[in-house]
Amino acid sequence: MGRIRVWAVGFCVLFCGACREEGGAREDASRVDTLSLVMQVRECARLYTAEYEVHKLVLKDDPLHVKGNVFSRSFDVEVPIGERKAIVPIDVTLKAYIDFSGFGEANVVRSGERIAIVLPDPRVVVSASRIDHDEVKQFVSLTRSYYTSVELVDFARQGEEEILATVPEMGILDVARENAAHVLVPLLAGLGYEEKDIVISFRKKFTEADMPFLLEREGRGGKLE
Repeated sequence: MGRIRVWAVGFCVLFCGACREEGGAREDASRVDTLSLVMQVRECARLYTAEYEVHKLVLKDDPLHVKGNVFSRSFDVEVPIGERKAIVPIDVTLKAYIDFSGFGEANVVRSGERIAIVLPDPRVVVSASRIDHDEVKQFVSLTRSYYTSVELVDFARQGEEEILATVPEMGILDVARENAAHVLVPLLAGLGYEEKDIVISFRKKFTEADMPFLLEREGRGGKLE
């Protein structure tokens, strides 16, 4: 397994006129119906909430094996002088965002003075994926051939898939929720809710099994360079 270094950068790219307003009349919460709230939240459109830069060393070890049969018994022997190894460094950029365009009344749960907002499912975008070709290393015995560029790209792709499988463990989804809360809580407070009565959450705890449904690729993010 390679080593993964993660830099988390929390940021918000916000297209939301209502969220940018400063001051203004603060309506009493009892006068604000759910539909009005939904329309204001929808104005936030797509909210980018986090960016992670992941560096991984993909290690490939391919020892030479001699296989055969002797007296009807099969054998598989590793030849110590026939090893070849490769180290392929890759850099993958991931961005998380929440799309509020489909936000609806089902995302709002009110109970007295309390209000709970169930966020739309987050999306994780692979915005860049590249091999650091200058740092690729190969260690090859005289009896073996070097890995081809096609093989190296395939190893890198495997490493990228390993990174994507660990997204739920990285914390990027938690950062997405927290940064969405930083935007929505002031909006709800402006509508008359006390901060202590506001709950922002996703509909579930996402796992590795959910990632195929949450991931997408942007531009050349789908192609290792």
